[in-house]
Formats: sequence, structure tokens, C-alpha cells
Amino acid sequence: MLYYDFHIHSSLSPCGSEDMTPNNIVNMAKLCGLDAIAVSDHNSVKNVKAVTEAGKRIGISVLPAMEVETEEGVHILTLYPDTGAAEEVADIVYKALPDIKNRPEIFGQQIIMDSDDNVVGIEEKLLISPASLSLNSLFDVVKNVGGLFIPAHIDRHSYSILSVLGFMPQDLDIKMIEVSKNTTDLSAYLENRPELKKYKILRNSDAHYLDQFAECNASLDFEKAFDIFI
Repeated sequence: MLYYDFHIHSSLSPCGSEDMTPNNIVNMAKLCGLDAIAVSDHNSVKNVKAVTEAGKRIGISVLPAMEVETEEGVHILTLYPDTGAAEEVADIVYKALPDIKNRPEIFGQQIIMDSDDNVVGIEEKLLISPASLSLNSLFDVVKNVGGLFIPAHIDRHSYSILSVLGFMPQDLDIKMIEVSKNTTDLSAYLENRPELKKYKILRNSDAHYLDQFAECNASLDFEKAFDIFI
């Protein structure tokens, strides 16, 4: 089995702890027994390369990812086959963000780091704004680069596709959804939402702090672990 957590925020996310540095992230993943993680900051991938490099040094696989907020106010976890694909989508998302400057005294700093945890920049634009991209538009952009479009934490009462729309849109070819670590009994949850049983389901921590990592509570069959993009 391969133990994973594909929804982790770094110090680039304003709501994330400044302790979420590349090396702290991968070392905590190692301590928790995880084999593969994804750095999925809000509307940006500027720390993905640094975490990937830090992960290589200790044997942790890092998938490029990003959590995008659409114009409807829905959070979508997006995973990518490579960094180039992630950066292509991130450029589109960044341009679609409103030109609002971050206020670190309210939202927190948005810190860009290298793989040795050195600060190499501060993102000035507020990353937790919704992008002017609809669900359909974002789906097409992500699909065009071979990425995965995964409605995030659908079991939550805010920023989820079910809390905002009240249903799963049938005009989008969504194959995978995410539940939060708060849904400890997935079978019971699906009994109340039987329409969700047709989707592949990921369970991630959405960690913004080091003590929020999921400790080996989600796994994939090793033979199928790298087929999630198929």
C-alpha cells in the first residue's frame, strides 16, 4: 500500500503556518509514515519545486498540486502530472485573481521558499480570493494539461461544491472527489449520499499546520497508486 496526503498547504498559503517550510513538510510526512504528498497552496504553485526537491532528498514523492477557488466560491483540488503543467494552470489562475494586495497582519504572510527553507520572496497579491474562472472553465483548463479536477472537502459546510451548489454537476466529467479527514466513517457518509458512490474518493488532511497531517489513515493500492491520472 502507498500512504498519501494530497492536500497540504505550505507557508505560501496565507492561512498556513510559517512553520510549513519545505523541509518541515517532507520530514513531518516521513514521521507520519507517508509515501507521497502533494503541496496544494491556494491559487499558486510557487513552493511546489522547493518541496519536491526537499522530498527527493529523503525519499518522499511530491505531486504538483493547487487548491483553486472558482468564481462560484468552490474549492477545487487540482493535481498535475508534472510541474510544467501545474505552472501553466497557475499562470492562468493568477491572472484571474482580483488585484487585491495581501494584508499579512490579517491573513498572514505568503512566503516563497527554496528547498533549504530560505525565504526567496513574498507574494504580494492576496491568494485566498476567488479567481474569475467558473467551474466549467477551470475544468477545461486543468483537463487540457492532463491534470485532475477534484472537488475539495465535499463534506464541509463551506467552500465545497455540495455546500455551494447543493449537487454534483453532471455536465462535468468528474471522476474523483475529496472528503476531509473529519469524515472518519466513509461508508456511513456514502449511505447518506449514495449518488457519490460512483466517484473515486481521496481522503486528505488539508493541513495548514504541522500537527494537522494525516497519519497513515489513507492509502492506495500500490499497483494503482500512479494510475490516478488515467
